[in-house]
Amino acid sequence: MEEKEFITLEYNDGTELECEILGIFDLDGKEYIALLPQNDSDEIFLYGYKELEDDEFELIDIDDDEEFEKVAAEFDRLMEEE
Repeated sequence: MEEKEFITLEYNDGTELECEILGIFDLDGKEYIALLPQNDSDEIFLYGYKELEDDEFELIDIDDDEEFEKVAAEFDRLMEEE
């Protein structure tokens, strides 16, 4: 059984939200991350993901609707495979 990994999202207004990392996956040469907020929501957050130096990373908003739909479809497909 894998140990769950979590990250804390920090918003501009100073609020924080802990999220479980559901997975990091590739699509069309880019990496994406799926997060499950720990706030009793059934919503899943999808972001672009970029690894930086020293175990740091950057989350990138997916602003393009078409790209978001493709990422969501790929995430759904991967979840169905598990």
